[in-house]
Amino acid sequence: MIRPNRAAATLIAVVAALPAAAHDDPLAHVAAFFADANVVSGPELVDCTLSGGTETTCFSITVKPDPQDYTPGPWCPTNIADDAEAGGIWIVDGEANDVDGAFITRLAEIYGDTEWKLYDEATGDVRYTGTLEACEAAARPDVDPAYNNYCVQCLPEYLPEEASVTYVIPLRPVMLDEPADSTRGGAGVAYNGVRLDGPAPLEAITSAHTIAPFDDCGGHVNTHVGYHYHAVTDCLNTPPASTTALKNHGTQIGIAMDGFPIMGHIEGIEDELDACNGIMIDGVGYHYYAGAPGSNAILGCHVAEVGCTLEEGGTCNASLDARRGPPPGANGDRPAPPPPAD
Repeated sequence: MIRPNRAAATLIAVVAALPAAAHDDPLAHVAAFFADANVVSGPELVDCTLSGGTETTCFSITVKPDPQDYTPGPWCPTNIADDAEAGGIWIVDGEANDVDGAFITRLAEIYGDTEWKLYDEATGDVRYTGTLEACEAAARPDVDPAYNNYCVQCLPEYLPEEASVTYVIPLRPVMLDEPADSTRGGAGVAYNGVRLDGPAPLEAITSAHTIAPFDDCGGHVNTHVGYHYHAVTDCLNTPPASTTALKNHGTQIGIAMDGFPIMGHIEGIEDELDACNGIMIDGVGYHYYAGAPGSNAILGCHVAEVGCTLEEGGTCNASLDARRGPPPGANGDRPAPPPPAD
């Protein structure tokens, strides 16, 4: 496994390999990288406290989770006769499967559990959450029993129009002694302003005989952060700006919450990457590669201290978030149950 060293912390995700003049204005490149995002405010430089307690300088940008080059969805088919165009994707055994009508009918077989039945046998109609109230009832950790055996989807229009998320990310990564998971705050943010999230807790979701599909771009909606990704697909392949030094090593599609670049997925390099999906390359520095769409891991973990994902603004003190542990989730983002005590 290739591990970064502390010298790698000198790589600034949004500044590396730019002309010297551009280094004097790191915010200019941040703004260029997020040129296609629905930006509410920023970027600006702010004081921040990272997850390990380091006090440093971050950039802050507030965006709406609203991709400008496509319309999110669909997620759940409405009838078992529907083809793949009517639904999204769902992960089973490391593979991304089309959620078409045939997939819905095979859930009992797929999971080896005869309790699965998300559709009406007489009509073929699929049971799915079609209102905000149904979404919230089905997406909470203690699923309302009335919504067992449902296809769970929340729609972007369920969020207030002013809903936005603020990302506070260190300009210079501060290495950790040991990698940390990406459950709280997500893995990072894509160039279109959409959150690159941590793994979806698949077992917790399916334990209630529900699925919460992603659309073909790997995203779905919850009522906390809105539209967000659990998988990176070819929808993220045209960033408005990328880090020049990495042009021979893939396309930068996002910035991790610890400040390192996130590149698009590349098949065949998995054995070269560390447990966090990252690699250190001489002369380039450390960077991540997004996992395969069926891996349920855009990043495996973070190698450096992370900043903050703020849903209501305020000051970033990620060390408080680290002590609190994983947040409650929604719309299929329910945290997995804790392991049994020894």
